[in-house]
Amino acid sequence: MKRMLTFILTTTLASAALLAAVRTRKAEAQERDSQHQTRTHASDVEDAPRPLRPVHTFSIVARDAETGELGVAVQSHWFSVGSNVAWAEAGVGAVATQSFIDPSYGRNGLDLMRGGASAGDALKTLLARDEGRDVRQVAMIDSQGRVAAHTGAKCIEAAGDRVGKNYSVQANLMSNARVWPAMARAFESARGDLAERMLAALDAAQAAGGDIRGRQSAAIVVVKAVSTGKPWADRIFDLRVDDSAEPLKELRRLVRLQRAYNHMNAGDAAVERKDNEGALREYSAAEQLVPGNVEMIYWHAVALVNMNRTDEALPLFRRVFAADPNWRTLTPRLVKSGILPDDKKLIRRITSVGMDSGGARRRARE
Repeated sequence: MKRMLTFILTTTLASAALLAAVRTRKAEAQERDSQHQTRTHASDVEDAPRPLRPVHTFSIVARDAETGELGVAVQSHWFSVGSNVAWAEAGVGAVATQSFIDPSYGRNGLDLMRGGASAGDALKTLLARDEGRDVRQVAMIDSQGRVAAHTGAKCIEAAGDRVGKNYSVQANLMSNARVWPAMARAFESARGDLAERMLAALDAAQAAGGDIRGRQSAAIVVVKAVSTGKPWADRIFDLRVDDSAEPLKELRRLVRLQRAYNHMNAGDAAVERKDNEGALREYSAAEQLVPGNVEMIYWHAVALVNMNRTDEALPLFRRVFAADPNWRTLTPRLVKSGILPDDKKLIRRITSVGMDSGGARRRARE
């Protein structure tokens, strides 16, 4: 009987201990689950969209009604604004994405418009997917001139946009609310090509007060109305000023220089078509834009030689060689590449221009 009581007592104590252990492990498991849920919730909070610093300020997207060219231009008090804000594709559209920027609006917006969506539908689709839409500022224009813009409710004041015929202007973090209306008026009243009119809008924004933080960078992109299938050939302007005390002034200088090189390229194309007079008109137009550019003068002279108009070329060679003797050294090397005729007498005549008589004699013996 004693042994039986002992067995029952032992069994009872073991069962109690086992039950206590089970309860303890269950409590520990519940605590771990609670901690995991807390960590998961914290992770979800960390992964949720949160605003970054506002990178971009005032911009314009536009289409030229006569040529069909599309473009975007921007200025900001932020480094390298053009690397993320400005998107454009020939025959498709242009996008400006700014404020608390999401660059994917640029790529995805162009993809949607290329697929047939209007600017408005493309923007609406992307905003619906974006939990951070309240801090975004985005504008789009498609190849038909349809425009759409969005200024999120939480964009930093002064912020707003104005949509007009074939353009939209938008701004955030401005010194005042007069900036984007001034941009609209300037674009509508400006003359010239699309690049010139968009630059006028940027100048007007700055004159009206501009970014409350100041200024640092600017950019402009202009593409053709119809794609050639060669993106590198479709960009008429693709210029950036990444860091400057006067970004708009520097951007205008670069636009002027690009215009000159566009004329040079057009001149080269005319030469290939054997349109010599057309080529010379283009080369002259380039030199008028940047009269001190010796490279343009040099290749103009080379083109004249290839047109059998060496007498007209020699004064140009003289100017170039006087500015930098290295061009004289370069000239004979063009023969092997087929850029100048394989005529030693002709090459000596060119390279001797502007030299004193002793130097000319030495050149003749070479």
